[in-house]
Amino acid sequence: CFKNADGERVCQWVDTDEVMAMAFDVPVSGFGSKMVINLRLWSARSSREFDLNYFNEGDYIKAVEDKTASENLSKVLYPNDKTATGQELRLKQEYFFVSATLQDILHRFLRNQDSLDLLPDKVALQLNDTHPAMAVPELMRLLIDEHGYDFDKAWDITTRVFCYTNHTLLPEALETWPVEMLRRVLPRHLELIFQINDHFLKQVRHAIPGDGNLLKRMSLVDDERDCIRMAYLAIVASHKVNGVAELHTKLLRSTLFADFDAMYPGKFVNMTNGITPRLWLLQANPKLAALITEHIGDGWTKDLSLLKGLEPRAEDAKFRKKFIAIKRSNKERLARLIGERCCIEVDPESMFDVQVKRIHEYKRQLLNVLHIITRYNRLCDDPAMNSLKRTVIIGGKAAPGYSMAKLIIRLVNDVAEIVNNDPSIGDRLKVVFIPNYDVTTAEDVIPGSDLSEQISTAGTEASGTGNMKFALNGALTIGTLDGANIEILEEVGEDNIFTFGLTAEEAHNLRSTGYDPWKYYNENLELKRTIDMISDGFFSPEEHSRYRPIADALLRGGDHFLLLADFASYIECQERVDKEFPNPGEWARKAIINVANMGKFSADRTIHAYAKEIWNIEPLEL
Repeated sequence: CFKNADGERVCQWVDTDEVMAMAFDVPVSGFGSKMVINLRLWSARSSREFDLNYFNEGDYIKAVEDKTASENLSKVLYPNDKTATGQELRLKQEYFFVSATLQDILHRFLRNQDSLDLLPDKVALQLNDTHPAMAVPELMRLLIDEHGYDFDKAWDITTRVFCYTNHTLLPEALETWPVEMLRRVLPRHLELIFQINDHFLKQVRHAIPGDGNLLKRMSLVDDERDCIRMAYLAIVASHKVNGVAELHTKLLRSTLFADFDAMYPGKFVNMTNGITPRLWLLQANPKLAALITEHIGDGWTKDLSLLKGLEPRAEDAKFRKKFIAIKRSNKERLARLIGERCCIEVDPESMFDVQVKRIHEYKRQLLNVLHIITRYNRLCDDPAMNSLKRTVIIGGKAAPGYSMAKLIIRLVNDVAEIVNNDPSIGDRLKVVFIPNYDVTTAEDVIPGSDLSEQISTAGTEASGTGNMKFALNGALTIGTLDGANIEILEEVGEDNIFTFGLTAEEAHNLRSTGYDPWKYYNENLELKRTIDMISDGFFSPEEHSRYRPIADALLRGGDHFLLLADFASYIECQERVDKEFPNPGEWARKAIINVANMGKFSADRTIHAYAKEIWNIEPLEL
């Protein structure tokens, strides 16, 4: 930056890497309407195919090096950010996408406007978590450096345009960027962030004078770790901040962002997540959709609250019989998929107990595994016991650098190898890990599920949407009082959901008063036996120490997500499931009540709430 002949401060980019953003448009038509909107995607392209100088010298690899580096920005999805190289690539990716989008928005806006003064009246930008938060300094840069606004006017426009949706309660999952990396990659943006921080902290000093600790807590710059707190930047730059479930929003306001909530009364609001019934029922489960339409009409496809009219059918034995037949057909379809992909034969008569979601310690796939092993031990100890047949199905992907999540995936597969090949167990217990889980696979898995595992540690799951998809397709939930599980319980009634474990408040209090996982380990013999089997190599006989890190994380690492504290309650809840599933009529009655009470969880309701309460826009009259 420098001053020109008129004394004005001018900023220019020097020694840059040029990348061209090529737009790819995807038209998206409204359901049963004449409306079509445009989804604009971006692909990174090099500004030139190759460097002619290197090409002429015969260095053909060097000649296309810039092209390769540029196009990697949109080729590699979710690079491993455990390394500095991967982290820098991710930063460049995030900047590339927000810059291309903002430049495109401003260019199109100025086609019909003389200036950007009215931008907040026509444009709303929703920051979906912190990944696009670099859009804040980028918009400031465009307004100041490219369009001649001073800082105050640019900041006024920016804060009226942006809103921020938070999707995580885990402090370690809130994105931060090293100051040194920003200084090297995006120096102008770092300068603007410092200016924004200075402007914000002056407001804090004025509102609450004399509190140095408050200034340190709320600063966008973490001086101890020398990084920028992107969530704080998103909050300060937005006129509304929302959580995605009632509990999540409450915890955001009372814990993570309590200082900001006090500073900005009314800024934090709740927008409970929703799912689209067109995809997750009409398309994924056409037989159930047809049955519903037969009895209450097809209005539910646009107004999911109309499913409430299905509730009296739960008491109709003929309707339940049809419902059960559809579930059986969906389970047979899922069984075929498992046979084709996993070469495991499963019995559709068994209960399909399903947990499919991102693999993460807080989502507690490991707690599910502890139950599987406990169940296996009981069957081994008493081969004659009359137990419910279960097929436990787990699926999901782990982040590239998340070694513990990958180890848990391997454990699931090793447990499956032992259990599925034990002749004394037969088909009383099967374990399946579905590889390469994706949306298309989910369309087969979710309609064919009987039991939906939503077992995150209370106070850690922001909302969840899988819980909604399963319930909409007639699976009963076993879950903690976490995320949107609480709101599902309120809608379906406590008799039609299986809940267990600590509440968020109880989990917080347990940690605060000194949680000792060894106490639970030593007092519960089944739990001790299960953990010892994992630790001692029962499921990895060729490498006895393979899963010792998992046992160490539970016992010596403090069991941060309280698996051992919730274990006994979880096992007891699973025993209640065992008692209820053998009564198909009663199980179907509860499942139908779940389907009928999913109206609140439509994405249509969520989007209308965003439009009214955050974006201040009215729906079009069609």
